[in-house]
Amino acid sequence: MTEPSQVADRYGPASPALRAVPRFSVVIPAVNESLYIGRCLESLAAQDFAGGIEVIVVDNNSIDDTAAIARSMGAIVVSEPEPGVCFARQRGTEIARGEYVVSTDADTTFDPGWLSRIDAQLRRRPQAVAVAGPCRWVACPWWGTPYASVLFGCVNLMFLLTGRVIYASAANIAFRRDAWSGYDTRLTQGGDELDLLRQLRQQGKIVFDIHNWIYTSSRRLRRGLIYSVLVTCLYYYVLAYVLNRVLHRQVLGTAPQFRYAGEDVEPARSPWRNRLAAVGAVIVLVVFVRFASVEGFV
Repeated sequence: MTEPSQVADRYGPASPALRAVPRFSVVIPAVNESLYIGRCLESLAAQDFAGGIEVIVVDNNSIDDTAAIARSMGAIVVSEPEPGVCFARQRGTEIARGEYVVSTDADTTFDPGWLSRIDAQLRRRPQAVAVAGPCRWVACPWWGTPYASVLFGCVNLMFLLTGRVIYASAANIAFRRDAWSGYDTRLTQGGDELDLLRQLRQQGKIVFDIHNWIYTSSRRLRRGLIYSVLVTCLYYYVLAYVLNRVLHRQVLGTAPQFRYAGEDVEPARSPWRNRLAAVGAVIVLVVFVRFASVEGFV
């Protein structure tokens, strides 16, 4: 395990690399993430990217040791008392000094080349304002892997065919700081993903890198496929985003947090269930693309 002092040396406030404007500011909203934040910060400290990095953890009313752990590991820790992920990402991005802001989550880890691949895409395409990538769930239920593969595979296919990114996870997107004009805090989950994507698209090109995976907790999937599709995705994500944006106020709130003991244990899998999950994922994607095609929503 990486020692806290080693992590602080990599991206702490006293790091020589941060005396100049850093290339990347990694913004991490966090609520009661003491079980995950250490691993997240360790994987950031292990990045092979040689440029400047600052890491900002936004404590969104945690009652555990999340803030203390992040601070001891050298991250910049700020508080955001207004509950909600859009408020937390807004606070972190406002104080970010980096040329690019990298949005991710506290329950997520990264292989050592993650930031280097983002940097390579940005240098290869200087006109791009953002680079997005796919997510893989760790120890997910039987349907989680085909769901992610179909979702991000279709996003990548659309990007290759049209040059348009129709979806970007807020856990894996880097965007130019000067192309960002603020999150719409009236929105919920869609505000930090769909609305950010819509905003950035107006500023320039967005790149999707199918090879730059991140690894995130599967706890949001533990209530099953039907709940994840009908409640989490269609109700709390698509419907809440559309209603809140059309009515210019928060009508539907954020999905509840999930905490499960032993959630890192790999569940049993079944081939026929994987096939069923793939069909379900396609149906969800078709519904999503239908909403995404409505002018002004994405």
